[in-house]
Amino acid sequence: MQLSILDLSPIYEGVSPLVALQQTVKLAQTAESLGYSRFWVSEHHDMPQFASSSPEVLLAHIGAQTTRIRLGSGAVLLPNYKPFKVAEAFSLLATLHPGRIDLGIGRAPGGSAHASMALCDRFLEQVRRMPELLKDLSALLHNEFTVEGQPVFARPIPPDPPGLWLLGTNKKSAEFAAMYGTGYVFGHFMSEHDGEEALALYRHSFQPARMRQEPAVIVAVSVICADSMEEAQALAERGRARSFREPVIGNPDYVSTVLKKMGKQYQASEFMILTDIPDYQKRIRSYELIAQSMIASGANVFDRT
Repeated sequence: MQLSILDLSPIYEGVSPLVALQQTVKLAQTAESLGYSRFWVSEHHDMPQFASSSPEVLLAHIGAQTTRIRLGSGAVLLPNYKPFKVAEAFSLLATLHPGRIDLGIGRAPGGSAHASMALCDRFLEQVRRMPELLKDLSALLHNEFTVEGQPVFARPIPPDPPGLWLLGTNKKSAEFAAMYGTGYVFGHFMSEHDGEEALALYRHSFQPARMRQEPAVIVAVSVICADSMEEAQALAERGRARSFREPVIGNPDYVSTVLKKMGKQYQASEFMILTDIPDYQKRIRSYELIAQSMIASGANVFDRT
């Protein structure tokens, strides 16, 4: 089983945004040393509790301070942008860090209604155009995009294009991912829908694309792990984990057992872990314990696409 990390760059009480971003880099370096497959960062706007508003900028910084782990966005919120600009940014990242970049796409606003208005005048219209936006983005990453019959390229053209993933929580997002041959990340920690049904639809409807011939699934889960069950529960009470759907909270044996059971349930070989503990050191300790119980020593996990 492969494990990855989704980091929201949380700004805990009494901490500056700079310190929060430094902790994100430290967590990425720790994840690489522990054998995690990927490290993804989020996009949020005008939210005082999160420091990551521009995944591509943060990923460039993290990439310069790591060497092997795949880096990605969880997610770039595509309705806010022109696909061409997104493709350019991630093609540049993939040129700087060959074979290491994932482009995770979402369609949520990432902030309040007024923040969305400040960023994009026609957000709801853009959400309705999501299939068209995905089609254009995919064409750009494949170097097959045209405007009025003339080719337009998202340069620089990297040796390995970014891996394209769609993040979602329901059957609609699963349908989009299948239609355009992207990988699919099911947001278990924030979904009110049956993940099994959405993932079954994705696998059944998947259309092979140039960059991906077979369906690929990641399940994003909220997890808090500590040396004892009691400590894990206490940490969960301090953080926001209770606001997530069915967080996995416990010691390493319990967490490992639950995740393996979920892997069979969802037929998933990779989990993306979100750990929200308002203590940066204990957060790292949680990821260490999960890795020690679930990641094979010496396993080569950095070639996943």
